[in-house]
Amino acid sequence: MSIIQKIKEIEDEMARTQRNKATAYHLGILKAKLAKYRRELLAPPKGAGGGAGEGFDVSKSGDARVGLIGFPSVGKSTLLTKLTGTFSEVAAYEFTTLTCVPGVIVYKGARVQLLDLPGIIEGAKEGKGRGRQVIAVGKTCNLILIVLDALKPLQHKKIIEREVEGFGIRLNKTPPNMSFRRKEKGGIALTHTGAFTPSLDLETVKAVLAEYKIHNADINLRQDVTVDELIDVIEGNRVYIPCLYVLNKIDQLTVEELNLLDKIPHYVPISAGLEWNLDELLDKIWEYLDLVRIYTKPKGQIPDYNAPVVMRRGNSTIEDFCNKIHRTIMKQFKYASVWGASVKHNPQKCGKEHELQDEDVVQIIKK
Repeated sequence: MSIIQKIKEIEDEMARTQRNKATAYHLGILKAKLAKYRRELLAPPKGAGGGAGEGFDVSKSGDARVGLIGFPSVGKSTLLTKLTGTFSEVAAYEFTTLTCVPGVIVYKGARVQLLDLPGIIEGAKEGKGRGRQVIAVGKTCNLILIVLDALKPLQHKKIIEREVEGFGIRLNKTPPNMSFRRKEKGGIALTHTGAFTPSLDLETVKAVLAEYKIHNADINLRQDVTVDELIDVIEGNRVYIPCLYVLNKIDQLTVEELNLLDKIPHYVPISAGLEWNLDELLDKIWEYLDLVRIYTKPKGQIPDYNAPVVMRRGNSTIEDFCNKIHRTIMKQFKYASVWGASVKHNPQKCGKEHELQDEDVVQIIKK
């Protein structure tokens, strides 16, 4: 029996099984088996060497990377052309784009690489079409734009989410707040910290870990964790990426239909062909990328507002800022003078651990 048939059998059995406390143990085992088979399916065949399928070799450039994922002929190539000026072949038939076409948006001083990926089809996670390569590139993105056709958005949204989840990408989620540590002996220890009652019981956890041949481990939950989240932590290869649902071709909808679709979270309605609402899309891309711009100030001169140093929020200390400019700066670093939202006084002397905010001005003082 092939792996795809085994996956189909498990999915059918899960669909037949009612979800309640009595079946949680059985469903936990099925989910663990499913995750293992999916990992085997995505791994290149043994002995295939480096030539296991042709990938999309697109070098990473700019301050962030955004991927366009969607079904064929939903308007991804038109959107890339309108936003970046990069020509990606457009036609009225499906599968016009057969490889990955990169473009660059310059917005608020940041260079954002936008990738037009070939259309994915249902069953991509089983290796159909070029789904495997598309999602592999998707994993390297800082933000994913799922482009949907306004006439069948929810149907496409569910299918694409299922395909992307099957590849281990978690959209608009954060990693579960828990620790998992293997040990030599002592069995499975399940503890929790905080005022909540965990829905996971020890028997279910033992059953899931047994599927991975893990019999000794310490697990500490700091929030209520589902079986799926536990499996994600054990697998250890999940990628958590923010996502925007771009609803294209809204010129074909009525106002009533648009108001109904407005209830979808993380969504932006546009018409790429008519260039409707592209400004809001750019604003949302900026908001979801969560970038900060830092301006440099040479000694005795005014700050350079034309070429900001762009970093991700959370990785924006003065040390990160120095390393982004040049690796050798930290060897001579004495302190930094900072103007802006991150300090109480302007200017303020700061050390290398100081966290910078958007549009701060920094002057580096060397030893």
